[in-house]
Amino acid sequence: MTTDTELTREEVLKRDIPWEMYMTAKLINSTGLQLLRRYDHRPESVQAALLEENGVAYVRVFVGILADISKQETIEYVLAMVDEMLTANPKRARLFLDKSFQDKDIDVYRPFIRLLSKKNWFIQEKSCKILTLIISARQYEAEIEDSLASQKKPDTFNEVLRSLVDWLISQLRSPAHPTRGVPMAVSSLATLLRIPRVRIMFIKAEGTKLLAPLITPLTNQQSIQLLYEVTLCIWLLSFVDSAVEAFSSAKVLPRLVEVVKSSTKEKVVRVAVMTFRNLSSKGNSASEMVDLGLPKIVQSLQLYAWSDEDLLQALEVLDAALKDSIRKLSSFDKFKGQVFSGNLDWTSMHKDPVFWRENITKFEENDFQVLRILITLLDISRDSKTLAVACHDISQFIQFHPAGRGIVVDLKAKERVMKHMSHPDPELAKQALLCVQKILLSAKTSK
Repeated sequence: MTTDTELTREEVLKRDIPWEMYMTAKLINSTGLQLLRRYDHRPESVQAALLEENGVAYVRVFVGILADISKQETIEYVLAMVDEMLTANPKRARLFLDKSFQDKDIDVYRPFIRLLSKKNWFIQEKSCKILTLIISARQYEAEIEDSLASQKKPDTFNEVLRSLVDWLISQLRSPAHPTRGVPMAVSSLATLLRIPRVRIMFIKAEGTKLLAPLITPLTNQQSIQLLYEVTLCIWLLSFVDSAVEAFSSAKVLPRLVEVVKSSTKEKVVRVAVMTFRNLSSKGNSASEMVDLGLPKIVQSLQLYAWSDEDLLQALEVLDAALKDSIRKLSSFDKFKGQVFSGNLDWTSMHKDPVFWRENITKFEENDFQVLRILITLLDISRDSKTLAVACHDISQFIQFHPAGRGIVVDLKAKERVMKHMSHPDPELAKQALLCVQKILLSAKTSK
């Protein structure tokens, strides 16, 4: 027997549902029965004509069955019918928004929201897909709908959105289906995040950190589609200012850079570049992109023969924004800001000899304040990367400043560097050793 995780719509629609029994039990009325008899198991052309003629009445019957009948096989069947009619023509989702439902106080969303909690993948997947299509249709008529709702009763649409968003986040965290749960959630979000208030809900619910691990270079066709939809979600979120902080904590930018660096799929590159373009004017994103080496990647991408005009334009705008960021922000100011933050990373300036040659005299400002903080970090930091970069920077100072060794020795840095030479982190141990060697080598050279 086929399990619910393997059910297909076609298999479900082969069933014969005893509609007369439901009328006898007063779960559907005679009008509903008549509509179902005319529609059920009929050719697609006949069903299309019936929906054209009386679509709202059919939606009312379908929603009523889902709200009032609990038998699993029947619920699956009605969901399969609704899914089939919406797949054939997604514009039919607007039938669910008919004003008559509001006038008669019929909640077309609630049955689908309730069905999301069923421990049945077919029911969950179809309910999610149908809800997403209905909500997507509503966004085009949102102003009219909200206006009508405000005149009659408080709008419950926010509650519907929040329930669906919470469920989608739960699927990203712990999918109900091992292979289809996450792709379905991402696909739904790629549609729902077009609605501005959904973006805010998703960010507040910390959904971004669940999307971030999915931003990874992949090769097979299925994963390319998932990557595209994840990147699309990130692009939609990038319109919100509060997304910058969420992106930073989830390490979204470094992941996107890796994707752009390795992907040749135009639709993925386009959405990623448009995301960079959006973020280039928000917070310190442009500066971070520069540190991640994005300017060179953008220049390389501009050499490709892309067919998409939006992508070509986005690359031009992004290229200009990154160049502007480089001009505006002095490299030493960036360096100083990183040192003052107490968290060092291997950004390009640490290893750039041009940076050290051009800025070495600036280390003398405020009685070698920046150098003193680097040395202090050797005592107080517990982060091995920060410690490794600090050792490296002290080495660079010794190499490029005429009196570098003497100043470092006077500030008692040698002993602080030496204690990290036996650290279990190989990169830190290496940088500590190189720094000590530079101190000793400079001492021998000066004799």
